[in-house]
Amino acid sequence: MPWLVRGDDVLATLEVADSFVDRFKGLLGRDGIDGALLIKPGLSVHTLGMKFGIDVAFCTKDLTVLETVCMQPWRVGLIRPRARCVIEAEEGAFERWGLNLGDELEIKGD
Repeated sequence: MPWLVRGDDVLATLEVADSFVDRFKGLLGRDGIDGALLIKPGLSVHTLGMKFGIDVAFCTKDLTVLETVCMQPWRVGLIRPRARCVIEAEEGAFERWGLNLGDELEIKGD
């Protein structure tokens, strides 16, 4: 499984949703996520039908963080035209990771 990395810090295990079906399903039907989910391409997200709140990072194609938001279940997010992908994690994860705007992230491993 790949890892989400910032510099020398491993932030989380990473699932990648890059097919239509995987992007459509996202985190629906889950009770939580231990790591993070990368949705690419992605300009916006929703939490309709979700059971838990999520942290969302809108990123460039090179995984530079443009904006972060926290979304509760049953919300529809705005489109972020500059975003090319989205990283989702359980609510509170970004604070634990110290994730900030402008952070340059990488995918390591598989």
